[in-house]
Amino acid sequence: MEHHLAAARLTEAAANAIPEHGSGNLLRIILVVMILGCALTGWFLLSGYKRKDD
Repeated sequence: MEHHLAAARLTEAAANAIPEHGSGNLLRIILVVMILGCALTGWFLLSGYKRKDD
């Protein structure tokens, strides 16, 4: 049930953001989160190459 509650809150927050500010702010937030997620994932994956197994 917690998953449904969290999804309902997220949907409600997104629905509340759209009428007030339009879809532009919501899309900007999604884009920033995606870029940060890709950067952090790339850093995490590439950080293993710096280690030496000597």
